[in-house]
Parts: sequence; C-alpha cells; structure tokens
Amino acid sequence: MRADSAHSGRAADWGAGALRMEASKMETGVSVVVRPFKAIALLCAFLAVSLASVAVFSPAWVTAQGFKLSLWEECEGSASREGAQLVWGCKSNLSLHNDWKMATLALVLASCLLSLLATIAGLVALCAGSFRRISLPMAALLYLAVILQVCALILFPIKFLDETALRSYHEFDWGYGLAWGAAIFMLGAAILLCLSPRDHISSTYCGGSTQH
Repeated sequence: MRADSAHSGRAADWGAGALRMEASKMETGVSVVVRPFKAIALLCAFLAVSLASVAVFSPAWVTAQGFKLSLWEECEGSASREGAQLVWGCKSNLSLHNDWKMATLALVLASCLLSLLATIAGLVALCAGSFRRISLPMAALLYLAVILQVCALILFPIKFLDETALRSYHEFDWGYGLAWGAAIFMLGAAILLCLSPRDHISSTYCGGSTQH
C-alpha cells in the first residue's frame, strides 16, 4: 500500500511539473501555432508569383523554325546563305497594335500583380498575427488571378492559330508552360486558404507573435 501511495505521489508530482512547464512556455510567448494548410497556401502563392514572373518575361511562348513569339515581341530569323547563323529581327507587340497580344499581356500582368499582392498581404498578416482575418480576402484575390490567367492562356493559342499561317511546325514553349504552372499554384493556394482544419497545428515563430 505504501509503495502504491509513493508511486501515485511521484506520478502526481510529475504531472504537476509538466503542467507548470507548459504554462511557463505559454507565458513567455515562445509557442506559436500556425495551421499548416495556411502555410502551404502561402508557399503555393509564392511559387505562383515566381513562375508567373518568369513566364511574363520569357522570350519563348511560341517557337518554330526561324520564328519566336513572346508576350513582348515577335521575332523572325533569316540566313543570308545556307548554313549561316540566323539573323533575328524583332518587332514589339505594343508597336504592332495587335489587340489580342496586348490583351494577353494585360491579363497575365494583372494576374501576376494580384498574386503578388495576395502573397505580400499574407506574409504581413502572418507576422502580425492576423492571418485568419486575411485568408479569405487572399483567396478571393487568388481566385480572380486564376480567372485572368486562364483567360489569357486560352485566348493566346486560339488567336495565334487563327491569325498565323502555319508554314512550319510551331510549338508552345516553356514560357507558356510556366504560365499554366503558375495558374495551378494560384488555384491550389486559393483552395487551401479556404480550408481551416482545427485538428492540425504546427509550431513556428515570426516576430514573437501568436497565431491561433
């Protein structure tokens, strides 16, 4: 009986010590919890901005033999003699006053800016401890960015094929592919921001603030 009482006393003392330790951690403000879906969403938004930025300035959205097209310019290459290196001549899409090219550029730029705004707002809110309040506005911005991006990516090939005489094999190059990758990450970030599982938490630290 005495041994059982002593064992029970040690267990009670250990439990009380653990509770005091947890209380001490909470009082010092070291423990910060962030739902992982929100953190993953912020990472997806950052990746979307990165891919969209590279896609915007990519020199290759469409390539062919002696032809290159990007959001900014259209280039044609010609060789003075057989086997010689191609000499490229480029014209700005803005100077050509081509409506669909300018519309595609405007849509992609607007989508990229909306994603950047959402990402910056998320980072600031995370450090300020108000990520929960900003998550739905962030999701709305990203959904709008996805709509603009997809509209641009559908408009671009339709109008290109409708306008261009395909004298040779053309292919949509890595710039166009990156733009689709950015749209996918935007959509993933927006969906994750709309989720708020209460049973998944992880620890992180950002300026000593606490996110509940």
